[in-house]
Amino acid sequence: MDYMLIIYFVLMMIVVLISMAFLTLLERKVLGYIQIRKGPNKVGYVGILQPFSDAMKLFLKEQTYPYLCNYLIYWFCPIVGLVLSLIIWLIFPFFTYYISFEFGLLFFLCCLSMGVYSVMLAGWSSNSSYSLLGSLRAVAQTISYEVSLSLILLSFIYMVEGFKLINFYYYQEFIWFIIFNLPLSLIWFSSMLAETNRTPFDFAEGESELVSGFNVEYSSGSFALIFMAEYVSILFMSMMIVILSLGCDVKSILFFIKILLISFLFIWVRGTLPRFRYDKLMYMSWSIYLPLSLNYLMFFVGMKVLFLSIMC
Repeated sequence: MDYMLIIYFVLMMIVVLISMAFLTLLERKVLGYIQIRKGPNKVGYVGILQPFSDAMKLFLKEQTYPYLCNYLIYWFCPIVGLVLSLIIWLIFPFFTYYISFEFGLLFFLCCLSMGVYSVMLAGWSSNSSYSLLGSLRAVAQTISYEVSLSLILLSFIYMVEGFKLINFYYYQEFIWFIIFNLPLSLIWFSSMLAETNRTPFDFAEGESELVSGFNVEYSSGSFALIFMAEYVSILFMSMMIVILSLGCDVKSILFFIKILLISFLFIWVRGTLPRFRYDKLMYMSWSIYLPLSLNYLMFFVGMKVLFLSIMC
């Protein structure tokens, strides 16, 4: 049993990392078409070897570090960020007995909250004002949107009556939740953009005022690990959107096509929308998303109590 669990997890991590590598290629190609310029089409057939050449370039470059940085924390933070992004994939709704999380959504929220520490400590340990400001921005942004995310998840939990992701498969066999739950699904998608620090909410990496933000002092392999964690998170959030709103038939190829389309939507938003203002981002979180998600939660709880009273 134990060795099968390890084999499953290792195979899933390999598949996720390969998918992440080619997601970067897809992003560069799509952004190239959006901006009417050439994408990465030089290495191999239509750029198919570009992710591998990027990995070799990044990991073989000279590693630099600030002289007055907090050395151990500085080196450790990118590794922790990537490990958390990979471990969260354990809640993937397998139909096998080997990997089956009873409280998958709670584990998801815990890993999401832990990811704040790697960004915060990466900015602090670099001993740079720019990286510290970028990390503080990211922490405030992530914590703010986690509140509304938790309430949205509670609404979905009330609908499926459980924390297990495989429950969404059984409850969406005939109708997708997005059909009668569109506002919550749209809030979830935009909150995912804020959680993963993607455009138009990429304030942790404001080039104009923060010189690339919390990762400004990182180079070579450490820089690569930070962005590997970001793109693995994009893939995972795309999967969560599909599971919660667009059906959860893991055995069907359509499930993975939907994940690809949501990932494309992340890239499309980056190539289309300008960056938000930070005060508007916080206003949207606390004054729009939080009351709306709370009202939806109260509505679902009230409807469930009403139906139970009618049935009894």
